[in-house]
Amino acid sequence: MKRRCKNSKYIGCYSLKGYKLVFRNYYFGGGVADIQKKKNSFVLGAIYKISKSDEKKLDEYENYPTTYIKKYFKLFGKKVMFYYMPKKTKLVSPSKRYINIIIQGYKDCGYRNTFIVISKGKKIRIK
Repeated sequence: MKRRCKNSKYIGCYSLKGYKLVFRNYYFGGGVADIQKKKNSFVLGAIYKISKSDEKKLDEYENYPTTYIKKYFKLFGKKVMFYYMPKKTKLVSPSKRYINIIIQGYKDCGYRNTFIVISKGKKIRIK
């Protein structure tokens, strides 16, 4: 995040309820992260405070609004945004390099001793 959004401020961990992590499309040698609705599930994430210029940089990086679009919710009275893919293409396993980047992001946010599901029957533990 600091590489893309130099003025961003990490606020803390957050679990988005009612969604699960999936991988779709084919970039970087495998599927890339998306979320989709699923009862009794949650997606691990992080909350950052970003500027409008940082949001524009993220929009470009995430190929908004072509690949990803934004969804909003309120958290403690503040508007929070996340990206997701509106076109629900088939699921594609992520590359090892890509999943390692995601795991490192989780570690950087303080997540430990939890699992992320990569595909049906395959999950990775964050140590």
